[in-house]
Amino acid sequence: MLLLHFALSVFRLTPCEASQKDEVICGPASAWFESVDMSVDVAKRGFHRELLYEVHHDPTPQAIKALVIQRLPSGVYMDQYQLASLREDTGLQVLLDSAVSLEDPAHMSSGFSALVYLSPADGLPGLLQAVVPVHGRYHRPSSSGGWERVYIEGPRLLLRPESCETLPSGLPHRVVEAPCTVQNQSVCSWLEIQGLQVPDSVTLELPVGDFSLTGPVCAGTILATLLCFALLFRTIWTHGIF
Repeated sequence: MLLLHFALSVFRLTPCEASQKDEVICGPASAWFESVDMSVDVAKRGFHRELLYEVHHDPTPQAIKALVIQRLPSGVYMDQYQLASLREDTGLQVLLDSAVSLEDPAHMSSGFSALVYLSPADGLPGLLQAVVPVHGRYHRPSSSGGWERVYIEGPRLLLRPESCETLPSGLPHRVVEAPCTVQNQSVCSWLEIQGLQVPDSVTLELPVGDFSLTGPVCAGTILATLLCFALLFRTIWTHGIF
């Protein structure tokens, strides 16, 4: 039921209607949004990487909540069990839009979306951040081996003042609905920030097998198996009791 509620709230991100007159409108002034800046980086090497998200903004009297919506291709995955463990250990808050297989290769998988709720950095006002582990999937071997490039498209950034029920109008940003928290129990209005200077995508390079080595590898495996069998048979024949 929660999964259905999440899917409806994420994939139907539509502009909200005007608020009722008796609701209190609050939040930063329009000029404040010009201070918002986001960066996305990739850390580590090999199949196990980390996506580093940082959002910088001018300090405000009100706490600002930040939500990153990240679309991920079939060539990578996030481990929901690892994310649950990190939520308890470090406070990382990530919500996936569907169950993700940890074993399927890239050509048998599909893309998915992750909602990453950023946390304030200790001692650094105006900085929200998150470090999210992401893992490369097995790719089909190529004729010459080498590397497979996986492109992760740039994320969307949603912001909302924590204490506001109604977002300010007249801003050059779209009002959308998304889950309020990682618990996915209610939906809130967020501002999707437009015009951010973020890369269109980040790239991961993952090693792939060399298809031309299939014959030698199979021959070596069979030879090693026969050799072990011969040694085992000789030992049993010499020292065994029949």
